[in-house]
Amino acid sequence: MNEFMEQMADIFEVDAVDLNDNLEDFDAWDSLTQLTIISLADENYGVTISAKELRDAKTIGGLKKLLLPLIP
Repeated sequence: MNEFMEQMADIFEVDAVDLNDNLEDFDAWDSLTQLTIISLADENYGVTISAKELRDAKTIGGLKKLLLPLIP
């Protein structure tokens, strides 16, 4: 599992995540989690994302495209 996927699993408090996992399906999906992801994006990836962009990402894969657009 790569670093991004491990970070997402930690944030969502699960053992593992899949690129197709819907963000809203996680029990930990709340405003605090969203702020954590926005902060992580800025601090770890140098990417500024808005709450709307985060909600529009819909899945772990969509979120990955926001944070790591050049990495398949």
